[in-house]
Amino acid sequence: MLRVHDLSVALPGRRLVDGISFEVDAGERVGVVGSSGAGKSQLVGALLGLTPAGLRVTGSVRVEGTEVVGAGPATWRPLRGRVTALVAQDPGTALDPLSRVGRQVALPLRAQGVPFGQARERAAALLAEVGLAGTDRRFPSQLSGGQRQRVAIALALAGAPRLLVADEPTSALDPTVQAGVLDLLDRVTGPDRAALLLVTHDLAVATRLCTRLLVLAGGRLVADGPVAEVLTDPLLADVVAASRALAVTR
Repeated sequence: MLRVHDLSVALPGRRLVDGISFEVDAGERVGVVGSSGAGKSQLVGALLGLTPAGLRVTGSVRVEGTEVVGAGPATWRPLRGRVTALVAQDPGTALDPLSRVGRQVALPLRAQGVPFGQARERAAALLAEVGLAGTDRRFPSQLSGGQRQRVAIALALAGAPRLLVADEPTSALDPTVQAGVLDLLDRVTGPDRAALLLVTHDLAVATRLCTRLLVLAGGRLVADGPVAEVLTDPLLADVVAASRALAVTR
């Protein structure tokens, strides 16, 4: 599904992501953890072709065999939404405040050529699937933070992607709402469904959903293995402790 080899993201004179390599199989759920400044956000941007101007990306990222490092719109157009999709950290900025949520969820379908009526029906069904039946005529401001995050997940699922990248999807939510969003991600990813790359500072969130962890520190990949092995590796004790401490402060 995803093959990353020697991936680096750099500013002039400074590497933010340094020579990272890993793979994600179809239906696999992998957590990417690390403290602030570990390189998680830069990694997500490089994987999805969303690196800000001024940063240089080198190495290789192959999504279902297609090389995307340095790729232009012609390469990304058939991948976004259908193969990969992003659940952003802040649904308040990921959603258009002036557009009803049903219309927003229908947009990826319309971009794929689905007729308007069918796209609208499918959008309503997706919203119902994430626990928001009957909300398609509402604006984002009429929904709670947890509901907006569910809309963002429905939007990501609209194109039936095979890889869902969730970037800190619960960091802005209270614990009760967070649990509902995690339950939803649990239902829509895994074997025979979409693969999940869950990027988070919170080890508890990662271990709730994922069977494997990638640990970043200082822009480098310092561990890649089953959850139990990573959490009990004495060589990673300081990194794990730092990630747990960050989760508590947030």
